[in-house]
Amino acid sequence: MKKAYVFPGQGSQFTGMGQELYVRDPQARDLFDAADSILGFGLREIMFSGSADDLKATKVTQPAVFLHSVAAALSAGIRPDMVAGHSLGEFSALVAAGALDFEDGLKLVAVRAFAMQRCCEAVPGTMAAIIGGETSVIEEVCAATPGTVVAANYNNDGQIVISGEVTAVEAACAELKARGVKRALPLQVGGAFHSPLMEPARQELAAAIEATRFHTPKCPVYQNVDALPHTDPAEIRHNLLMQLTSPVRWTQTVKNMLADGASSFTEVGPGTVLQGLVRKIAPAGTEISGIA
Repeated sequence: MKKAYVFPGQGSQFTGMGQELYVRDPQARDLFDAADSILGFGLREIMFSGSADDLKATKVTQPAVFLHSVAAALSAGIRPDMVAGHSLGEFSALVAAGALDFEDGLKLVAVRAFAMQRCCEAVPGTMAAIIGGETSVIEEVCAATPGTVVAANYNNDGQIVISGEVTAVEAACAELKARGVKRALPLQVGGAFHSPLMEPARQELAAAIEATRFHTPKCPVYQNVDALPHTDPAEIRHNLLMQLTSPVRWTQTVKNMLADGASSFTEVGPGTVLQGLVRKIAPAGTEISGIA
């Protein structure tokens, strides 16, 4: 009977996020206050009272979700047997597992966010959620579509997000609809995350990751690029280097955690997106909850 803790990524943010945590827990408050100093701008104020548009900016969203998740984990005193994070959430998971220090993790997330924002501005791209299509068909259509479009997020057996150049994503969506997928839903995102279009951002983040110290985690970290458990700092670093241009293999991650004995899943941080995804993957009776 093992406890799995999972950490959300970009898109789970909301105005007021973390405010209750800040008020009730002095330890969490210290992290929020430290974050403003580390980042050099008032993240806490934006989280608590900023507009939805303020929070949507990648340079704000990513550190905000990371901070909320790590503070919630600290406040709850979690003792995970295994952890995983969805995209950005992998950084939160690494801190919760002790593989990264909070300050180092926040600095990496800030570098990641700014690099991705610059990449999005320089190379326009988009993403779309494909609902009710066969994985092999989605991959086949992406491979056959002119331009750059790839499967980016394997969220559950019935939902895969594709990512790439705007025209290529639109063409792939049209072809997939013609092949009978239930829905091909364009996402309101700033760029083509987890696709080859993120290569300039990956190179920028790679320099920061290489300069950061990683520790042996207290429990296995199931990483996005291969969905496998890792405890070796060198492997964790390598997988994190590859993450920005590789797909998030969330479906296989959850299945592997279940196969390795996970009996409960707790989402730590803002929102309930991962709880919904896990419910569609895990068998009935699996305990699924959240900590915010």
